[in-house]
Amino acid sequence: MNTARRISRLVALLAAAGIFFQGLASAAETEKNAAVPMRDGVILRANVFRPEGEGPWPVLVLRTPYGKDAQKPDAYVKAGYIVVTQDARGRYASDGRWESFYRADTHDAADGYDTVEWAAKLPGSNGKVGTFGVSYNAFLQWRLAPLRPPSLVAMCARSIPARLTQLEGPGTIRPGRRLNWFYAGMAPDMRAHSDTEGVKTKAEAARLWKEGEGERLLHFLPWLDLPKNVFEHEKEAVDAWLREPHREPWQFVEHCAEISVPNLDICGWFDHCNDGIEMHQAMRRVGKTEIARTGQRLIIGPWSHSGAGASKVGSVNFGKAAALDTKQVEIRWFDHWLKGKDNGMSKTAPVRIFVMGANRWRDEQEWPPARAVTTTFHLHSSGRANTPSGDGTLSTKPPAAGQDTYRYDPHDPVPTLWSAALFTLPADQAPLAKRNDILVYQTAPLTTALEVTGYPEVILHAASSAPDTDFFAKLIDVAPDGTNRDIASGMVRARYRDGLDKPRLLKPGEAVEYRIKLRPTSNEFQPGHRIRLDITSSDFPNYDRSHNTAADPNADAALETAEQTIHHGGTRLSRLVLPVIQP
Repeated sequence: MNTARRISRLVALLAAAGIFFQGLASAAETEKNAAVPMRDGVILRANVFRPEGEGPWPVLVLRTPYGKDAQKPDAYVKAGYIVVTQDARGRYASDGRWESFYRADTHDAADGYDTVEWAAKLPGSNGKVGTFGVSYNAFLQWRLAPLRPPSLVAMCARSIPARLTQLEGPGTIRPGRRLNWFYAGMAPDMRAHSDTEGVKTKAEAARLWKEGEGERLLHFLPWLDLPKNVFEHEKEAVDAWLREPHREPWQFVEHCAEISVPNLDICGWFDHCNDGIEMHQAMRRVGKTEIARTGQRLIIGPWSHSGAGASKVGSVNFGKAAALDTKQVEIRWFDHWLKGKDNGMSKTAPVRIFVMGANRWRDEQEWPPARAVTTTFHLHSSGRANTPSGDGTLSTKPPAAGQDTYRYDPHDPVPTLWSAALFTLPADQAPLAKRNDILVYQTAPLTTALEVTGYPEVILHAASSAPDTDFFAKLIDVAPDGTNRDIASGMVRARYRDGLDKPRLLKPGEAVEYRIKLRPTSNEFQPGHRIRLDITSSDFPNYDRSHNTAADPNADAALETAEQTIHHGGTRLSRLVLPVIQP
């Protein structure tokens, strides 16, 4: 029997006896619930996976509030990494009390630092550590990175916005994701930890949500009066933010100058968390080291928040070219930084994007591409742009005069078209075709392809009968067969048109210019397709409904109907501004 097999057999015998083994390992050893002491004495629990052989190996650390046992590290272990998956403070097997991202001051950064340095000293480690993970797991990485633990060499923090006020808002929660996330995702384990009365499993909470609790909570008003069992011990923190929704507790961009390691971000055009692109931009500008500034990499595919790497998103198949094995991309990234492999990673472009419509990948040197040329399409109609069968058009020539009107009733908002898991998708807009509270403007069929890559913008001249309201803009690709899928969208809450920290109510009936920045995109509109712009005042429950009142919508339940007018002639030229890449 060779040495590796003897060690493997010994590990198995010790594990059977309930003894955790931390010596040299082989045969993909797994250590469950290893104790990781924090500087304040709290013990966090981690699973440690070791590859076959005797090492030494680099270590990859994933910290999560979603349960370490649900993580799947096999691909990384087989690639020659010790992998540590850890329950965040106060979650599942870890001690302490969980602190949500509504708080500015948490233990997240210090816990991350201590875990990285603990992992670097594991038996079999070569002392080099990388961190990885998506969404909240990425949030935890950006929390720890400014502390610069000596053993941290590289990160793969994927798909997390730069600011809480990008994830939420404007000025409130986005109820569909947030209430479901807290009620069915986070609160059950919070109750299990504190032995509080109520549902203690995610499965049971999800069942109750689907059986009616979800609808009740989504239509509950006002948000500050939501029952405690939604947020449990974090209700005070959530309520404090709702009272000051301009407050930004994360400060990720502001801390980029303190980060000294490179990061790989992989996100999607339809990902509600893709505002993390802003961290990529900031790190390239102000990262603390040359490696941090030049080593950043960003990959953007045609994906939502879940399902990254797939060729099909919702009902849209982007072709085989869209498929990407994201784990293998991560492994190649860490092989370069943690193992020193000359695998071409240093020669890759800083940005790689998937151009929808053309359905091909392309390298870019920056985001957004500086070579984009602005092309403006003006809104036209004879006053009947309501619904796709109306007379709204888009033209590069400005109209002499014109306006359209619709009524926005928050009791009957435009419903969000998204996945069963409440993630945004390239959704066909057909289910909304008969709604008169949506204005539709579209071009004639294109004679040549037109690529839009960057941040589209809508400059909207609008008036409302209400002292506060919302305006939504949605860019849509209309195919010859009538299929119409959204490409990018954006919105503005009128009182925050000058900024979250500068609320200003409307004068009813007075036209105001709004600049609505749409989410990032890259789409080539094909010949025969139309470019379409939809304007409306709601997208619920993806966004909170505007109450159309002067009161604080987080504290007041009253809902009023608003009459909306969109001006698009004379000196009030409402228009769609597209960043176009010339062929």
